[in-house]
Amino acid sequence: MTSPTPRVENERKKSSLFWRLLRFGLFLGGVGALAGAAVGAVAFVAYSRDLPEFTDVGQYRPKLATKVLSVDGRLIGEFYTERRIVVPYERIPKRLIQAFIAAEDKKFFDHHGIDYLGMANAVLQKVTGQTKKLRGASTITQQLAKSLLISAEGFGAGTERSIKRKVREAILASRLEGNLNKEEILWLYLNQVYLGHGAYGVQAAAENYFRKDVQELTLAEMGVLAGLPQAPSRFSPFINPSAARNRQEYVLERMHKDGYITAADKTEALALSVEKTVHPRDDSFLDTAPYFTEHVRRHIVETYGNKELLEGGLTVWTTLDLEREGYAETALIDGVRTTDKRQGFLGPVAQLKDDQQTSKVLDIVERKMLKGQAPVEGSPVLAVVTAVDVEHQWAEVQIGKRLRGRLPLAGMRWARKINPSQNWEFHKVESVREVVKQRDVVLVQPWFSKARFLERAMGAAESVQKLPDESEVNAERPLCTLDQVPRVQGSLISMNPHTGYVEAMIGGYSYEDSEFNRAEQSCRQPGSAFKPIVYSAAVVREGFTPATMVLDTPITLRDEDIGKSWKPQNFEGAFKGEVTVREAISFSMNMPALHTMLAVGVKDVVAWGKHMGIKTALKEELGTALGSSCVTPWELTSVYTTFARMGLRPEPVYIKRIVDRDGNVLEQHASPNDPWQTHAQRIDSAYRFLEERPRRAMSADESYIVHWLLTQVATRGTAANASRLHRPVAGKTGTTNDSFDTWFAGYTSTLVTTVWVGYDTYEYPLSVGEQGGKTSLPIWLGYMEPSLRGKEEPEWSAPAGICNARVDGRNGRRIYTDAPGSFIAPFLCGKEPESAGAGGAPETLDEAQKKGGI
Repeated sequence: MTSPTPRVENERKKSSLFWRLLRFGLFLGGVGALAGAAVGAVAFVAYSRDLPEFTDVGQYRPKLATKVLSVDGRLIGEFYTERRIVVPYERIPKRLIQAFIAAEDKKFFDHHGIDYLGMANAVLQKVTGQTKKLRGASTITQQLAKSLLISAEGFGAGTERSIKRKVREAILASRLEGNLNKEEILWLYLNQVYLGHGAYGVQAAAENYFRKDVQELTLAEMGVLAGLPQAPSRFSPFINPSAARNRQEYVLERMHKDGYITAADKTEALALSVEKTVHPRDDSFLDTAPYFTEHVRRHIVETYGNKELLEGGLTVWTTLDLEREGYAETALIDGVRTTDKRQGFLGPVAQLKDDQQTSKVLDIVERKMLKGQAPVEGSPVLAVVTAVDVEHQWAEVQIGKRLRGRLPLAGMRWARKINPSQNWEFHKVESVREVVKQRDVVLVQPWFSKARFLERAMGAAESVQKLPDESEVNAERPLCTLDQVPRVQGSLISMNPHTGYVEAMIGGYSYEDSEFNRAEQSCRQPGSAFKPIVYSAAVVREGFTPATMVLDTPITLRDEDIGKSWKPQNFEGAFKGEVTVREAISFSMNMPALHTMLAVGVKDVVAWGKHMGIKTALKEELGTALGSSCVTPWELTSVYTTFARMGLRPEPVYIKRIVDRDGNVLEQHASPNDPWQTHAQRIDSAYRFLEERPRRAMSADESYIVHWLLTQVATRGTAANASRLHRPVAGKTGTTNDSFDTWFAGYTSTLVTTVWVGYDTYEYPLSVGEQGGKTSLPIWLGYMEPSLRGKEEPEWSAPAGICNARVDGRNGRRIYTDAPGSFIAPFLCGKEPESAGAGGAPETLDEAQKKGGI
């Protein structure tokens, strides 16, 4: 056997080395592959953690807006982080689906959910540093996955430009494609996608941009919506109509090329400009009933939490009557503006230094207030005084860049200097120079005819004579009345006494200026509006009747808080010695109320106030009889509702029913008398009513006596103007010392309403002459008249335990023949006053003081 040659030996060694290296390389490759697979598996598990689960569409639980509805089901407010209205796939127009596919993913029905080439290119650019941001084409499925991640993780994490986020998005997209069919993915996408201005999904967007249901969209409108997903702000038809138009053209062109529409369809859709197509959705919260809706919002947050409010998709049926809310807003705003002007002029908005400043202000008015349009007749607008014409007693004013008007003395006679000690009727302005000067910036209301101006002007006859001819007044040359933003505030709350429904609530002059709800949150001294609580305690505890004689004599009170004594006065400043309860309450006499409280007991009256529904702590002092302890308007409304219901005290109801997104009833407070309920809901409410009857605070007989006393106030006393309602009415005025607060709480058989007017602080009072009957009662009438128009208001029926008797008003004794000063009043049967034959003489003041002067 011969030895191998050196050459053969070398070749053998080389071959052996090759195989060893190959085996080693294969070993390293296998280890690397296993390591890579392990790393990939770990990364996959890590990136898959906490991804939203979607094995079927039933697991789709998006964030939904909470809707707040009026008593008849109209929208009055929404609360949300994502405004979304989920709509079934069958209700989404086929062409709208095609528009989104054409614009976003033409191969949607052919791929498996991921654009691998686009994704790889994006990752490569990121890794190689060609771009700092991770970008790449996304399919509809990937866009859906991204949107779901944003909803689940928040905007920051869901939109992070990183490989991790892109991988998580791809994993979720792959899962969606594996678990759902294409139609289900489209349904999720079209309900989930963000389309700008707070709208998520096509239904919310259709409402946002076009005030339409998604089924009502035209092809042109579909083109606008389908162009939004890539950049909702940049392509917004509100912000950038030209960009929205370009994007719309692109979408329609893609639809045409893909065979979804014809050339004629495209041409017809493009015939209408974007600006004429879009109509912004109204802000239902600010435009409808912000104070009421905010009250409901706070209840939901306190009961269910803020997350449930903003994301839970609750439906809240409230008690708000939209028509009555509108009447309340109009009456309160008009009343507050009128009252504020009686206080005097707050001064010009600004005084400009030169023509440059004048030009700048007029430019701002033109661009920001008028927005290039003519002013609306009667709507306040800023104007600059350009000249003061003393001869004609008017000021020339410039409104924006194009409009000139005149501000006559007749339109500013109210604008005296503020002085609460003066009655405005005797201190009207006599010259234009007392009010304005050149370059003053003032708020005015333009009127386009002389007749309309005269309807609104608060001027006397002599000043009205100095006006331009009718032919000189028009929309280009208006006559103006001086205006100002009120400093006076007010509130109104109205309740149905039979259902407990709060049907209207206005918490102030302007919610945008002040969200403080004075109807619910403001604790103010009620003045004489508290007296019915004192007299009702006397009726129940001491057996008082309308004929009970009460002392009208001076009393000195000690205020320990300030260490001073004071003597309350009647409004007229005189004392009558002794009067009937009817006389005392009708004319809101102070001394009889104090003597009545003494008869009942201060602590007993305070306890009675709590029993009747006053939840705010009342002072245990004699001054409480005159309303020195603060109460809220809704507390007072609750008390007067008890009188209207003949002693039953229903709790105020703001919310009829709350239902969650799955139809589960969370709260149910609806009345069986609610006409807006279904038959089944009424039956349910009737059963609940049997278990939750209103608490009886007074017997029907005793309550009727107090109610009758309040009818006397509203027909012959301090609130006699309430009889202008031409319906059975009862109520009580209230005015505090120096007119810091003015009230009227009144009711018919179907509606109880309380009005308060005053300043928010006690820095300064309203002017002399401002009282509940003059200041608050007109607002009450302004609301009640339209609210009850065309509706029957039955008389109150006396309970079986009530008997009527004629009374001599001089001494409270029963008489049997009509006589001057006598009246017929209700009494508990068997408790009628004793007869005095022909009648006795009234007490003199001296005789009365011997009985109880303090």
